[in-house]
Amino acid sequence: MPAPPEIVDLVKRFDQYYTKYTSPSYNEFQVRKEFIDPFFEALGWDVNNRSGLDERYKDVIHEDTVRVEASTKAPDYSFRIGGMRKFFVEAKKPAVNLKENPEPAYQVRRYAWSAKLPVSLLTDFEEFIVYDCTAKPSLKDMASAKRIGYYRYTDYIEKWDEIAAIFSKQGILTGGYDDYVESLKQKKGGKGTAGIDDAFLAEIEGWRDILAKNIALRNRELSVRELNAAVQKTIDRIIFLRICEDRGIEEYGQLKRIAAGKDIYEQLKGLFRYADDRYNSGLFHFTAETGWEEEPDNLTLSLAIDDKVLKQIIGHLYYPDSPYEFSVFPADILGQVYEQFLGKVIRLTAGHQAKVEEKPEVKKAGGVFYTPTYIVEYIVKQTVGNLVAGKDPKAVAGLHVLDPACGSGSFLLGAYQHLLDWHLAWYMDNLVPLLSGGAKVTDAAVLTLLPAKPAPVKKGRGKKKRGDEYFLPVYQATDTDWRLTTEEKKRILLNNIYGVDIDPQAVEVTKLSLLLKVLEGEKSERIGKQLTITQERVLPSLHNNIKCGNSLIGPDIYNDVQLTLDDEETIFRINAFDWNRAFPAIMQAGGFDAVIGNPPYVRIQAMKEWAPMEVEIYKRTYESANKGNYDIYVVFVEKGLKLLNKDGHLGFILPHKFFNAQYGKGLRELIACGRHIRSIVHFGHQQVFANATTYTCLLFLTAKGQDTFIFESVANLDDWKSSGRSIQGEMS
Repeated sequence: MPAPPEIVDLVKRFDQYYTKYTSPSYNEFQVRKEFIDPFFEALGWDVNNRSGLDERYKDVIHEDTVRVEASTKAPDYSFRIGGMRKFFVEAKKPAVNLKENPEPAYQVRRYAWSAKLPVSLLTDFEEFIVYDCTAKPSLKDMASAKRIGYYRYTDYIEKWDEIAAIFSKQGILTGGYDDYVESLKQKKGGKGTAGIDDAFLAEIEGWRDILAKNIALRNRELSVRELNAAVQKTIDRIIFLRICEDRGIEEYGQLKRIAAGKDIYEQLKGLFRYADDRYNSGLFHFTAETGWEEEPDNLTLSLAIDDKVLKQIIGHLYYPDSPYEFSVFPADILGQVYEQFLGKVIRLTAGHQAKVEEKPEVKKAGGVFYTPTYIVEYIVKQTVGNLVAGKDPKAVAGLHVLDPACGSGSFLLGAYQHLLDWHLAWYMDNLVPLLSGGAKVTDAAVLTLLPAKPAPVKKGRGKKKRGDEYFLPVYQATDTDWRLTTEEKKRILLNNIYGVDIDPQAVEVTKLSLLLKVLEGEKSERIGKQLTITQERVLPSLHNNIKCGNSLIGPDIYNDVQLTLDDEETIFRINAFDWNRAFPAIMQAGGFDAVIGNPPYVRIQAMKEWAPMEVEIYKRTYESANKGNYDIYVVFVEKGLKLLNKDGHLGFILPHKFFNAQYGKGLRELIACGRHIRSIVHFGHQQVFANATTYTCLLFLTAKGQDTFIFESVANLDDWKSSGRSIQGEMS
């Protein structure tokens, strides 16, 4: 198609007054308003939201929050379809030579690589540059590095078809953009992004290595468990605070300033104590809290850590040395990174030197394989999505979702995101129209829609009366943008999300991921206001929601097996878990409403090498484990069913070998006798997990018996992901 008249006019005007527009006095704001915004509007994008869409559905988000340091800020535009980012655009004034200046190129590549976007754009209207953003950017890169498209304004009219086919809204919707990205991938031999996940994993693995060695050297009284805990907590705290800085929740550069001085860990401890006062959360837990079972962390405040180590870690987390832009970091990336990270553990040699080794179960399994986000979302939709359908927030408050082997928390994060989206959509449909019409929080029509009674006004010195926004579950950020309050996000998290893992480090990572999700979209001013008005710290403690223990072995094992004080390591490894004590109200009410996840896949032949006692316990305790050389995932299915209440739903991804193998006979009989199957999505030979050959299915069970179930056979995974295409049949 020919260039539209508005593009022809823009090109003519820019050419006619070229000297004016390329002078240093013509600034970025002006070029955005006069040229760049109209350019993308001509490509079909509603750049300024003239249609008045809700924030969730806007075509374009203007990211204009400037950092403290003038050299870095968030990307100028984020172009989206259905709320999902497709590409960034970084704008500069025309006086900047984009073709030769490497800094703007580094900025846009850094933003997009951190957000895992394969392509993004740099423009001052005079130039329009396309960058491949799949490779880790470096300050040493020239402006031409990974540049895959270059147009001057004089090219726009002649090459409009070429630009519009890829970057117009219609081009996105009709697949032109995706085809372009796929062609880039094919040019690289079928390889996709070099991966911020791989790069950040290497980064924090390096931190673990140097921290473990230094802490072991300077704190020789530490046990191996204390060393692992100390290293993990230190890394988690630095990551949490650094992400908060880039999101505008914490003052930008505070960690960097501390690292520039001396006695760095002493200064960090002061920052950690401040974070305890501000956030609560358990991530920073240094004083005893009423009602908490968890003991305060008295370990890490007594550590000695050398300045050199902390300078090395913190110094590489800031622009321009750091390629990471945490404000655009996708929520699932941290989980993917940590899932791999948790596959290794710190050991101590006889000389108290730290050594990082792969866990035996990971070594036998051939590595750690993170569940793809699309699988998490599908399982959550089929379980949690079904449970919330037709309900209101008061009813949903009573739902309890569990991952009994939560790992880094990917399924719990997916379930939590689904619940956040559902609540906001419900309030937008039911509550916001009343508020927009002038209704007050005290009106009966409003009160009936609130999920809980308004919190009481606190009295006493320094306690201020709470404003209406803290009574309500939503607040208005802009004319078209309503958001869940932090208090509402906390309420949903504490009411609905539960997890257990045998690895204490995994438990801490799950908490970290969920707490960062609570803070998503928050700003320092609003958090400060909440602290002042409510006198409550910003984050909830998750000690009653996310627990550490062996989901498959209860405390009665200690009555059956002779263990002495000399067997401390065995007791710690078994880590028996009492479900009734951990979640008394839920278990007394019958169990959980949804059990979801990706249970471990480990054959008992391998487990016997490091957990022989557990293998025999499972055989005696579970029907699914009494046939042949079973795999541990079948035991998790049986336990998951037992943990459901009478109306509960289970959704797992697991190998489909149990349908045919001898060891699966016990589980097959169990689910057949109870008629528990609701649906199966069978992937056949299609490979769901990257870099692994594992033949899997999605198994959906209900506690109630089903007369029939749906069987889906997926012949092409890409087709199923994009359109849900499969061969389906109803079976009985």
